[in-house]
Order: sequence, then structure tokens, then C-alpha cells
Amino acid sequence: MPTGEQAGSYRIFGAPLRYIQGPGALQQIGQTAATLGRHVLLVADALVLDMVGPAVAESCDQAGVQLTRLQFAGEITPAEIERMVASARHHHAQGVIAAGGGKGIDAGKALAHHLQVPVITLPTIASNDAPTSKIYVVYDEQHRLLKVEHMASNPHAVIVDTALIAKAPRQLLLAGMGDAISKKFEVAQCHAAQGQNIFGGLGTRAALALADVCFDMLLQHADGALAALDRQTPDAHLEAIVEACVLLSGLCFENGGLSVAHSMTRGLSALPETAHALHGLQVAYGTLVQWQLEKRPPPFMAEMRAFYKRIGLPMSLRQLGLPRAATAQDLDTIAHLTLAAPHMRHFARTLTVQEMAQAIAEIENEVF
Repeated sequence: MPTGEQAGSYRIFGAPLRYIQGPGALQQIGQTAATLGRHVLLVADALVLDMVGPAVAESCDQAGVQLTRLQFAGEITPAEIERMVASARHHHAQGVIAAGGGKGIDAGKALAHHLQVPVITLPTIASNDAPTSKIYVVYDEQHRLLKVEHMASNPHAVIVDTALIAKAPRQLLLAGMGDAISKKFEVAQCHAAQGQNIFGGLGTRAALALADVCFDMLLQHADGALAALDRQTPDAHLEAIVEACVLLSGLCFENGGLSVAHSMTRGLSALPETAHALHGLQVAYGTLVQWQLEKRPPPFMAEMRAFYKRIGLPMSLRQLGLPRAATAQDLDTIAHLTLAAPHMRHFARTLTVQEMAQAIAEIENEVF
């Protein structure tokens, strides 16, 4: 693949080799792991190991694959990655199964990257699009973002058992929808700016089309999916939303690029009260701000606010955790750090701190 400055002149599209989704999809993991070799590692935290470990072990045993479990301590720091690598090296495994939520998935990807073996991702929630991506995030000991690392390629396979997803907390699926709802608009901004995607190339029209489909699926199926979650039983609505949140959202951000909505997470993380809001909920709020900056027409904004309110996405800083009305200093802090994010290059115009703060203030001043 082209690298460096040369890559920027090419249109590049990347994706996982396989995507398997549906109730009971977990049963496919042994057969899929067998394509990697005779021995694989299962990486997850203690809770997820208890949840899926026996089923993964049974499926691998049936496929003639030796499985070794490796418990992830819960935070992706350089020290934790080093500990996992040291524990794994003597097993000489041919692949890694990364199970859990975003951190568990990223932990398995980090280990696979260091061992230079393929990874299979097994999400137990649909709160983000980490399962399809080739990147993982590393934090320091104070849980501050340290760096974003890139695997050589996307996961070998993504296996999404919607019977598991249907039992996850409602707030986690909302976070997945919040993360996904921005993609149509961020990809469009990045495409218009001729910005580079995660592969260092230009985005494709395929990424634009996928972003449109992702947004349409969210609007059509969100209510039904949440009802299915209440019943803890997957149906066509939940299948559509999981596909949007895990597969389409991931393909869009890596191949299409990001803009204001994801840049907002840098600013929102600077306020202690909103810093620990789920990533997807921060992005959902950031999408409102991006729409305001794009000067979307009032009927569109009213429709989107109604959608947010109906399903429970945050429409104010208070709903992200701020216990008081936002101050001018709050807005200035968020605006400054948001504008420092690299994805802000992918917007129709260069924004000032005043414009960014004003857009946030306008969102905050809305009566819902």
C-alpha cells in the first residue's frame, strides 16, 4: 500500500476481511479462528471472560483449535500492554480473539499488533465501532490519551452475536447510535475538504454512500431496536441498528474521515463533569454543534431534536453531566480544545474560538 505523501493522492478503502452478525454468531468463532492456526489467545476482562469464555472454548475445541485465556486488567496503558505481551509470547499463538467493549477490543488489538498476528473481534456491546477498526487507543496511568496506534490491517474477522448485544444496558446502545449519527455529516465535510482518511488516502464515494445508509438506518430503526433491547430479544430493528453502529459507522470513519463532531470530544473531555460521559454520547452532542455550525435549516434541527429527545440522546451539557448552566469559561475551554483537534481541518471554513463557543451557546439556549 502507498505510504507517506504519496498515499494522499490515492483513494483508499479498507475493511475487515469478514463480518458475521446475528443471534448465535458466537458459534462461528472456532471455525473462524481455525483459519488463523491451531492456537489462539482470548483477551478480555474478568467479566467478559466469564460471559463468553466457555462458549468460545467450546467452539474452538469443536474446530480443533487450542484456546488460551489472557485476562485484561481493564486499562490500556503501555505497562498493561507490555504485561500482556510478556504473558503471551511463550504461547506462540497464531491469532488473538479480542472480546468485550471498546477497551477489551482495543486490548486484544494491541496484543495482536505487538505479536504481529491477526485479530478476531468479538464485541459484547454495540456502543462503538472499535470492532471493525485497525486503530486502538493507548492511555497513560492517569487515563489521559497518550497515543493512537495503527495495526497493519483491519481485523481478520468481526463476529457480532446479537443475542449478547440484546442483553446489554440501554445506555450503551444509545452511545453506539450517538457515535454513528455523526458519520453522514463528518464524512461529507471531510470529502468536501479533500481530507485524508485513516489510511492516509482520499475517501471514496463508497464511504459517502455508506454514511448515508448508516444515517437512514438509525432514523428508521432506533425506536424498534430500543424496544428489542427492553425485551432482551434481537429482532430486525436491533439487527439493523447493530449493523449501523458496528459495521457501517466503522467503515465510514476509517474510510470517510471525521470532522467537528468527533473533535468536540477533545473539548468535552476537558471539563471534569462531562469528561467521563460515554464517547458516543459526547459525539452525539458534538453532532448538534456541527449542525449548528453548518447552519442547517430550522425544520431539520427540529426533526433531529425530536429524534434525540425521543430516544434519549443528550441535547445539552447538563445531560452530559454538567450540574449547572455552562459558563463563558466552560464554552471557551471546550471551543479552544476542540479547535486544536486535527479533524477540524475537515470543515467548510476555518472556525474561530468565538464561532465555536457561539454555536455551543446556541445549542445550550434551545428550549427542548
